[in-house]
Amino acid sequence: MLPLGAHSIHTGGPGIGKIEGFLHLGHWGSTMSNDPDILATEDMGDASAPATTRAPAAIAREVARRRTFGIISHPDAGKTTLTEKLLLFSGAIQLAGTVKGRKSGRHATSDWMDIEKQRGISVASSVMQFEFRDHVINLLDTPGHQDFSEDTYRVLTAVDSALMVIDAAKGVEAQTIKLLDVCRMRNTPIVTFMNKLDRETRDPLELLDELESVLKIECAPVTWPIGMGKNFRGVYHLLNDTIMLFKAGEEKADGAFEIIKGIDNPKLAEMFPLEIEQLKMEVELVHGASHPFDLERFLAGIQTPVFFGSAINNFGVREILSALVDWAPGPRERDATVRAVKPEEPKFTGFVFKIQANMDPAHRDRIAFLRVCSGRFDKGMKVRHLRLGREVKLSSVVTFMASSREQVEEAYAGDIIGLPNHGNMQIGDSFSEGEMLTFTGIPYFAPDLFRTVRIRNPLKVKQLHKGLQQLGEEGAVQVFKPVLGSDLILGAVGVLQFEVVASRLLNEYGVDAVFESSSISSARWVSSDDKKALADFENQLGHQVAYDAAGNLAFLATSGVNLRLTQERWPKLTFHATREHAAKLA
Repeated sequence: MLPLGAHSIHTGGPGIGKIEGFLHLGHWGSTMSNDPDILATEDMGDASAPATTRAPAAIAREVARRRTFGIISHPDAGKTTLTEKLLLFSGAIQLAGTVKGRKSGRHATSDWMDIEKQRGISVASSVMQFEFRDHVINLLDTPGHQDFSEDTYRVLTAVDSALMVIDAAKGVEAQTIKLLDVCRMRNTPIVTFMNKLDRETRDPLELLDELESVLKIECAPVTWPIGMGKNFRGVYHLLNDTIMLFKAGEEKADGAFEIIKGIDNPKLAEMFPLEIEQLKMEVELVHGASHPFDLERFLAGIQTPVFFGSAINNFGVREILSALVDWAPGPRERDATVRAVKPEEPKFTGFVFKIQANMDPAHRDRIAFLRVCSGRFDKGMKVRHLRLGREVKLSSVVTFMASSREQVEEAYAGDIIGLPNHGNMQIGDSFSEGEMLTFTGIPYFAPDLFRTVRIRNPLKVKQLHKGLQQLGEEGAVQVFKPVLGSDLILGAVGVLQFEVVASRLLNEYGVDAVFESSSISSARWVSSDDKKALADFENQLGHQVAYDAAGNLAFLATSGVNLRLTQERWPKLTFHATREHAAKLA
C-alpha cells in the first residue's frame, strides 16, 4: 500500500480530453490498447466473444484500479461542493461551480436539473467517473435532503465505500445518522471529512467525541486543523508528520501549496507562533486519547479515518482522494441469491440501481444506471435480461459526468454504466451472460405522504400518464392506480418530492399538474399464497386497493386503525411496509 499523501502533488491522469467546457475521460479502450491480454480478445473481431476467452489477469488488473464510493451528509454540510472539488483536483473539470453559485453564473457539475439550479439543492443522485493516480474513480453524489432519502438508499447499494461529510460548526445531524445506519447494513467502509474549517467551528476533539458517541463508530484522525475561521492555516498530517499550507481559492487546483516537513520545524514557529503551540498540545492529546488508524477495522466498517478541511477553499481535498485510492476497497463480491459473485470472474454481471428520465431534454430519453459486478463489458456484447428472460445487445452504452455523457467501449466491476431504457428496464433488474442470478438488497419503502393529481388541461392526460409512469419507474415518486376510480395517487417520503415531480412534469412533459391532499394515510404492499383470498380482497376493497408502477398490489389505508382492522380481517394476506425492487410480490 502506498503511504497516504505520497502522490499529493499529482493531478489528473491519462485519457483526458476536453468536451463541452469540461475535461472528460477519453475512451478507456485507447488507454488499454497496449495490453496483450485484451488485444488477444479484441483480435477475434467479436465483441460478444465468450467470457472465458477474456484473460483473468487483465480483468483482475482493471478491477484493482476501480474505486466506487458515494458521498453522504446532512443537507448544507457541503457535500456537493466537495464533489466539485474532488473532480477539480482529479483534473476532471477545470472550474468548480458551487451549489448556490448563482452570481458567478455557474452551478455544480453534479446539479444538472433546472430545479437544482433554482433551489440550490441536490434532488437527484449524480454519477461521475474520472481518473486519479491511475485509478478509475466512480463517484456518486447523493441528495442530502431527507425528502430524497430513497434515492440515496438505492445509490448506497451500488458503492463499495462512502465519504461522510460533516459540517464542523454543527456536528452530527439527523440525516447523517440515518444514512450511516444504511451504510451499517452492509458494513460499508466510511471516510469522514470535517468540512467548513474556514468558518468558526466547534472544538475538533469535541467533534470526534460526538461522532463516536452518537454514530457509534471509532474515529481515527488522519489530519488535524491548524486554527479555524480567519485563522485557519491548513492541516497537519498525523501519519506522515507533514503540514500542508493552502491558499484560499474557489476555482482552480493548481497545486501551488506549500508542504512543510515536521511539526517541530522552526519555520512554523516563525509563521504561526500562536497556532503552532496550540497544534502541538492538541496533537499530543490526540495521540494519547484517539484510536490509531487500523486498515482492517476501517474495511470492516468499525473505524472511520477523519480528515479536516474546507471544500470551498480546497483545504484537505487532495488528501481525501488519496485516502480513497490507498485505503478504500476495490469492488467486492456481491450476493446474487443463488451464490456470491466475485468481481474478478470472467463473465459479465450487473444490476440496475437507478433509472433517470430526461437527462437529455432534447431527446426525452431514459437511462438505466447499471453497476457492473463482475467480468468485462464490451460495446455491442449480448447479455441476458434475467427478469424478462431475453437477450439484449448493449451497444449505445454511456459513461457519465453528471448529465454529460460519452460512449463507453469497455467497463469492469465497480464501474457505473448507462443503458438506454425504452421502458423495459426497472430498478433492481439483473443482467448476466446467461446464468440465472438475482442481485438483491435494493429497498422500496412505503410512502408517508399522498396526493391526488389533477391537470389543468384535460387534453394532456396522455402526457400525464406517460410522465408519471417514467418518473415512477425511476423512483422520483411512487404512483398508484386504484382498481376502482380514475384518479392517480402519488406517494412520497417528503413534501419536496411532490414539488420536484410537478416541476419536472411541466418542464419535461409539458403537463401543468396540481397535487391535492388525499385521505390516504399509509400504504402497504399485499401478497399471499392464497390466490382466492387475494382476489376476494381486491374485489371487496376495490376503492382502497391499487397497483403500483411495477404491477404490485397495494392497500391504501385511511388511518392507522383502518390498517390494523384490515390486517386482522384478512389473516391470509401479508402486508409489507417495504419491498424488494428486484422481486415482484406474489
